[in-house]
Amino acid sequence: MSLYPVGQFPAYRPRRLRQSPALRQLVRETQLQVAHLVLPLFVRSGCKLRRPIAAMPGVFQLSPDELLREAARAHELGVPAVLLFGIPDRKDAKASGAYAANGIVQQAVRLLKKELPQLLVITDVCLCEYMEHGHCGIVRRDKSGARILNDPTLKLLARAAASHVQAGADLVAPSDMMDGRVRAIREELDRLGFQETPIMSYAAKFASAYYGPFREAAESAPKFGDRRSYQMDPANAAEALREVALDIQEGADIVMVKPALAYLDILYRVKAEFGYPTAAYAVSAEYSMVKAAGAQGWIDERALTLESLLAMRRAGADILITYAATDVAQWLREK
Repeated sequence: MSLYPVGQFPAYRPRRLRQSPALRQLVRETQLQVAHLVLPLFVRSGCKLRRPIAAMPGVFQLSPDELLREAARAHELGVPAVLLFGIPDRKDAKASGAYAANGIVQQAVRLLKKELPQLLVITDVCLCEYMEHGHCGIVRRDKSGARILNDPTLKLLARAAASHVQAGADLVAPSDMMDGRVRAIREELDRLGFQETPIMSYAAKFASAYYGPFREAAESAPKFGDRRSYQMDPANAAEALREVALDIQEGADIVMVKPALAYLDILYRVKAEFGYPTAAYAVSAEYSMVKAAGAQGWIDERALTLESLLAMRRAGADILITYAATDVAQWLREK
């Protein structure tokens, strides 16, 4: 409810505050700072490997040594955290690479925590990159077709999350959208003595066309069908709030909305409704479209990227996951 009836606002001339850059900064309602950023990184086995992602200029599949270099550069600029995605050498029907003690993510976590102990290492917990069929869960085929088995998948997700934490991960982020996975992971971590390890849940993850470039980067495109049976319908907002509420009840410490820019209304409602620490994931197509238009000279890449991230902050995001994190950190330093 407004403090003032319509037409009876007090006289106020904000233009006077716009004359000085220092004054503008003092009265700015929303701040975009490097401390809000998380850099996603893709790791695969090898040495001195930087395999470019065609659809994501400036993003690479990295061997652990190159991953360390990339993470160190971002951290030197003030980026506090990275989010790891693994690309295994071999895939199978049980996603065994996701929870292998010496899996590629587990190797990367140990290296990063050894060399950059102050860097916050977050791991994506999902099975799609490790499954031979590219789906996020165990698949059963019968006469009616192929179905994702929700409950049997939970055990594998909990096992994968535990293996990441045992390797040294500071935070795990389940992105699969299987029902009950936050509770399954929380119970497994607690059982192993990791009660203090937080969970950042992909709580409102929509079945979006914005993920296309990521599937090239993570080599995780489904071999058949799509993920609409377990990811959310982009038309549903109330359902997103129910999904977030369930994840919080199951033990999520941070909730996420993905994608970000096309779902600012969801982001705002999640933050307003629950007040929980909230992350926004500026996904691959958001990054790629800006990169492509910037390369053509149609837009100012720097200005548009910063404005988009500021919009996410204004909508309620505490954490900004973006492939442009290193560039943004450099731009903010220059600014």
